[in-house]
Amino acid sequence: MSLTSCERDLTSLNVDPKHPSTLPSQNLLAMGLQQSSYYMFTGSVNFNNYRFFTQQWAQTTYTDETTYNLVTRNQPRNHFNRMYVYSINNYKTAKVNLETEANTPAIKANKLASLEISEIFVWENLVDTFGDVPYSEAFKANEQVYSPKYDDAKEIYLSLLNRIDAAIATIDESSNGYIDGGDIVYSGDMTKWKHFANSIKLRLAINLADVDPALSKSAAEAAIASGVISSEDESYVFKFDGSTFINPNFDDLGPRNDYVASELIINTMNANNDPRRETWFTQVGGAYVGGVFGELNTFANFSQMSSFFKASNAPANLLSYVEVLFLKSEAAARGYSVGGTAETFYNNALTASMSENGVSAADTATYIAANPYNATNWKQSIGVQAWVAMFNRGFAAWNFSRRLDYPVFVNPANSQLDGVPVRMPYSDQEYVLNGPNVNAAATKIGGDKATTKLFWDKN
Repeated sequence: MSLTSCERDLTSLNVDPKHPSTLPSQNLLAMGLQQSSYYMFTGSVNFNNYRFFTQQWAQTTYTDETTYNLVTRNQPRNHFNRMYVYSINNYKTAKVNLETEANTPAIKANKLASLEISEIFVWENLVDTFGDVPYSEAFKANEQVYSPKYDDAKEIYLSLLNRIDAAIATIDESSNGYIDGGDIVYSGDMTKWKHFANSIKLRLAINLADVDPALSKSAAEAAIASGVISSEDESYVFKFDGSTFINPNFDDLGPRNDYVASELIINTMNANNDPRRETWFTQVGGAYVGGVFGELNTFANFSQMSSFFKASNAPANLLSYVEVLFLKSEAAARGYSVGGTAETFYNNALTASMSENGVSAADTATYIAANPYNATNWKQSIGVQAWVAMFNRGFAAWNFSRRLDYPVFVNPANSQLDGVPVRMPYSDQEYVLNGPNVNAAATKIGGDKATTKLFWDKN
């Protein structure tokens, strides 16, 4: 017995508790949430560039990004890798590791649903950024698929819609998911996860409106009937703690003074006497003044982003209640049955946006009265107001502006492209590592250019 005990103790010495051979799924979920949120949200010139695609930020130190140079800093490669390697791969590995962890059936199902919904959210970002991407074969290295094919973007959409429905069907709202530290967005609240999943479904559905109206209508109506984000408390918000996880704007807008508010956002808000300016921007000589997009601006001469955006622990709101209300307004404007009128949802969206930015009820009412919903040109009404409300939420703003074609963006005089970007070109590394497949995808979509429209961007 003594010999057996000693042998057992000696064996345990080979186990390093600080470097486990298998990471707990909760750790992988947390890392996936942090990485995907950080790199979807960042305003760094090295990554997604959504704020430049939507012409909301102007530059003071460089002009590469506002003249649409997407080569020098390899933004397509950087974003592609962050979404696949740093985000989805964590969720995929977490699903595998979850199988060996001790959970009740209900909790296990809820945890798996949280991982699946998180993964779907990143897939949506990839498709709406690049178009056709590796999907069905993307994580099959264990099956010796080292050069994955590029799947058709609409087929990926259809798959994601089905996966959302399947994930929601497994959720037990009476039980919890990850309450052990991994879920740093919803803390295991499965009702919030369900509403988030349906909100992704709603966003996918509305994007399909011009290419598949019947599917768009049925999917949007089903998502809303099942329950979408219904308050700011349910928004998909990554809360940076300011130490372990730092909001990227703390670095992007902090010590370097590289950005000012653009002329387009400032002039639009000035024309509408928008009360959110006081929260968002500084003044120059008692006025809000925007920098020229695509040109080099002197930092001190233009309105800068205020401290509201600069805190190290400021949250990243990646699918907000405000966005969902604008999506409902658009759905109603398109004739979908979504429980209200386009005007009501439009007014509610503006009210919610004003509220989250500290605007008084009186000033909100004044703004809505001066900027009413226009049923005869609802694309302009919703497009412009959603674009403003999505300031500092570049990906969401980009979806609205591409789909509704408002506001109208002008290609800068010094632009290196023949138009304003409507997609991100493919990663340059793909042409080295996966050449035949990426070349086939480029040909299929009409050319691997930033000006090649996505399949749903028809009008």
